[in-house]
Amino acid sequence: MAKGRNGKLRRKDGVWDPLKTSSADKTRAEAIPKTPQTLSPSYRLAYADEEFLCREELRPIRLQLELLKTEMELTERGIKSTVVMFGGARIPAPGQSAWAARNDVQRANLEAASIYYEEARKFARLCSRHSASSSFHEYVVVTGGGPGVMEAGNRGASEEGAPSIGLNIVLPHEQAPNVYVTPELSFNFHYFAIRKMHFMLRAKAIAVFPGGFGTLDEFFECLTLIQTGRMARLPLILFGEAFWRKIVNFDALAEFGTIAPDDIKLISFVDTAEAAWKIVSDFYEHEG
Repeated sequence: MAKGRNGKLRRKDGVWDPLKTSSADKTRAEAIPKTPQTLSPSYRLAYADEEFLCREELRPIRLQLELLKTEMELTERGIKSTVVMFGGARIPAPGQSAWAARNDVQRANLEAASIYYEEARKFARLCSRHSASSSFHEYVVVTGGGPGVMEAGNRGASEEGAPSIGLNIVLPHEQAPNVYVTPELSFNFHYFAIRKMHFMLRAKAIAVFPGGFGTLDEFFECLTLIQTGRMARLPLILFGEAFWRKIVNFDALAEFGTIAPDDIKLISFVDTAEAAWKIVSDFYEHEG
């Protein structure tokens, strides 16, 4: 809290609030004498008790907290729209070895796929140049915060001096956000569902590069939301048409009747960053 001109206590948003803050009471509670009573878990302030917050019954609260924390941070930063970039964590940068390869065939394929790392990097740079015209409030690059294509996206933004977002998630294997994510915009999630919501909440365009199960999951969730009208139509761009046509037979789905023939038109295929940015620019009537 800060004192206003009239001496009354006001919150940072200017609203007068005479009550003590939760953080102040948390600090005060930590300074109390250590006795059997105060050391008991039951005596901890509920909002400062990590064991309590992790109880199964509090899952709804944890879901809400994961939704609120990132939303509040992005709002305070003034980020109004994003360009979402999905893609494989195992795709190396050009000239780098395929660390995830399990055999020679995988190694050859993954190292050849480094072209997508470079295109992701270029695409992020194009988005970030446009973002600069809005003081980095619009078209802010957001990735899953990990390696591979995600790293390329954050790296491209960083090279343009632009902020970028990383939505990381706790996984069984050791991991950390890539070094190109803006530290103040680096988030970590427990719930996949809430993480996915944050990918969608400000999305103005979605670019999907070759990837594995996670990338496919993210792509099809976006596609389903658009197809069913639960999300406004926006540029949904697949990089690497040859890859995607081999992995998913979209035409067969339409032929069989499980999707409408026009549903395929919800997707655009490109092979270069320039072609992808043109789709975005044309969709929004050449704004910039």
